[in-house]
Amino acid sequence: MIIAHLSDLHLDGGSRAEDRVAAVMGYLSGFAAPVDAVVVTGDIADHGTAGEYARAAALLKYPAPVLVCPGNHDVRAPFRTGLLDLPASDAPIDLAQEVGGVLFALCDSTIPGRGAGFLADETLDWLDGVLSGGDGPAIVAFHHPPVEVGVPLVDAIRQSGEDRLASVLKRRPRVKALLAGHVHTGASTTFAGVPLRIAPGVVSGSLLPVEPGADRGWADGGPLEFDRPPALLLHVLHDDGRVTSHHRTVPL
Repeated sequence: MIIAHLSDLHLDGGSRAEDRVAAVMGYLSGFAAPVDAVVVTGDIADHGTAGEYARAAALLKYPAPVLVCPGNHDVRAPFRTGLLDLPASDAPIDLAQEVGGVLFALCDSTIPGRGAGFLADETLDWLDGVLSGGDGPAIVAFHHPPVEVGVPLVDAIRQSGEDRLASVLKRRPRVKALLAGHVHTGASTTFAGVPLRIAPGVVSGSLLPVEPGADRGWADGGPLEFDRPPALLLHVLHDDGRVTSHHRTVPL
């Protein structure tokens, strides 16, 4: 199985973000065969408006399942109506779908009105329940990484309460990988003994403290690179349960 992993589109009604998302989807459409699934780990909209989700729905059309979860810039009610064709609700957006024998569990790690992340008790109960329904491979996705990654900008607003998630994962060894976004840079680590893959930002890239420009203040654009080309990860889920991740940049 091949999974395309995108994150942090930040569609804001302007052409810059739209052009970058269109370039990434055009890149995927040029493959000899479609990937098996596309996973988008949040911050799909920049302001959470209905118009932004309408554009996202149009741009993310693809001949394989496109699986989405919200980020801290998203707003639950218009996200549900605009992307999922579900009734408006402010409850957590937790979704499970099986694709090719693999269970994808997409969790809402957002705290409405805040930048930081947390998996609510009802989300963790839901996740434990869907993972208990079989022993085939599973992929769990959310926006906020549950560990520090060395980028102070996002480490300050990462997913907290992570010990609760770790307990679920230890009970459910079928999980082969965790997919996240939020960091705006491709990164690979582990959490609770499970591979954690963080997708690069489509809209921009973040900088480690040692990189040139990382000391910029927000008035000067912050520790972000807006000239970096959009990028994504391609994950290969092997028959033995291993996950190999390939980083790809997309020319504009």
